[in-house]
Amino acid sequence: MSHFSPDGDPRMVDVSAKPPTVRTATARGVITMSTATADRIRNADTAKGDVVTVAQLAAIQSAKRTPDLIPLCHSIAVESVDVTFQWSGRETTDGDRLVRLVCDATVKTSGKTGVEMEALTAVSVGCLTVYDMAKSIERGMTIGPIWLIHKSGGKSGDYHAPPRDPRTP
Repeated sequence: MSHFSPDGDPRMVDVSAKPPTVRTATARGVITMSTATADRIRNADTAKGDVVTVAQLAAIQSAKRTPDLIPLCHSIAVESVDVTFQWSGRETTDGDRLVRLVCDATVKTSGKTGVEMEALTAVSVGCLTVYDMAKSIERGMTIGPIWLIHKSGGKSGDYHAPPRDPRTP
């Protein structure tokens, strides 16, 4: 299946003949920041309020709006979106302590095409929302990596990403 016609023109892949199956995808994204910024986010001590809750809502909403953002992405019935954030710390080589906020998004549907893009969009927008809401505290936050952890359903079957350290791309 290609997003290009035989003449090289862009097109949406035809999935009309595919049978619907239950499809699930989980993606992960990471935003790294200073301990001071993390403490302010944890304590809801920011000018914009509860950063993590707003980021969860943004992630859920973006999963539902993925076809509006990504050309040729099918509009599907997103039946479930679960977004979580967890804190994780690490020491840098120069002794400064940095903290990672890890976003996981799991998206489910019963459809003819997968939900990988919806899960990846959710974690991307979730991390971007954290950045937007806390940039007045720290503009040096970094986002990434973002990757697909798992997908199931459909003709291509299951995919499980190899274990990885979220600090490395």
